[in-house]
Amino acid sequence: MKSFAQLGLLPSLLGTLKTKGLTQPTEIQVETVPKLLVGKSIVGIARTGTGKTLAYVLPILHRLKSMEYEGNGVTKPASPRALVIAPTRELAEQVTRVFKQYTHETRIRVRSVMGGTTAEVSKNNLTGPFDVMVATPTRLLKLLDKKLVSLSDVQILILDEADQMLDPGFLGTVKRISKECHADVQRGLFSATISPNVQALVNEYFPTTEKAALKTETPFSPTLKTKEIFVENGHRFPFLEAELKKKVEGSTLIFVNTREQCDELAKQLKTSGHKLVVCRGEMERLERRANLKAFREGKVSLMVSTDLAARGLDVDGVYRVINYHLPRTKDNYVHRVGRTARAGKQGLVVNLVTRRDKRLEYSMS
Repeated sequence: MKSFAQLGLLPSLLGTLKTKGLTQPTEIQVETVPKLLVGKSIVGIARTGTGKTLAYVLPILHRLKSMEYEGNGVTKPASPRALVIAPTRELAEQVTRVFKQYTHETRIRVRSVMGGTTAEVSKNNLTGPFDVMVATPTRLLKLLDKKLVSLSDVQILILDEADQMLDPGFLGTVKRISKECHADVQRGLFSATISPNVQALVNEYFPTTEKAALKTETPFSPTLKTKEIFVENGHRFPFLEAELKKKVEGSTLIFVNTREQCDELAKQLKTSGHKLVVCRGEMERLERRANLKAFREGKVSLMVSTDLAARGLDVDGVYRVINYHLPRTKDNYVHRVGRTARAGKQGLVVNLVTRRDKRLEYSMS
């Protein structure tokens, strides 16, 4: 399929895509959009940077606007027709931004409710009728408990970062939210990785879903280069300093495993004269948001983060990802590496590997 027009989308959506210079769908969009348009439930699996968010945004906007044209628009307050659940506030904010980029012509109303905001703000976001809700699971559950929102009219339920949403920490909440929707609600589960355990949960709780995966077997972009630096005695910082002296065309994202490691490394880098921002859990929401904004806009070209920034966040201009500490699982590695080499662009991942990492056979180049 060579163009979005062949997908059968509304002219208003095609017009917006054209103004953004998008004419040809990606492989995952070709695999998923037609199925979602006709009401099928799917599991969409594709590496990061391949357009998974737009793969469900476009069908949602098309279907809801088509219902409005048929005289069946949303009229009840706090009763959306489409629901997207994301595991973190940062990802929910990003998904909301993508939706709103495509609603200038369709005039579909999108609201967001997420952790990190006051209950009053979430309540105010639910006033009046609206079409799409983007939410984090815990905040949505609280609103359901207070009967401030109804999911009885939801036609499409999307789980973004589905592998994390079906993790034991979220599974009970997701099951509860799913039950609040009607039994035959259309579902879309999207992720870069789906482990066998998660696939078993999908089969158990969402048996009608159809798998739609990229044909390529590798989760890594073909434009990604990998470099491994072997570290003796765990003394990583000198190797990091040497790597940072090598200028690159774009930003650099450094990953560590814990909040403590994040703060410690940030302090070392600042002492060495580097300008940077930090992204981790247990930060003030406004500070973390400001840091991400500065990094996203290119005002700061270096960010140190835990895996909080590894999942789903799309930051243009990230060329180099450095794993200062290698992650504990291969899935987390895939998500970290996916912050670069997106949408066909070049990218570099640098792994600092200790003897212990090698003993664990953690090299993933």
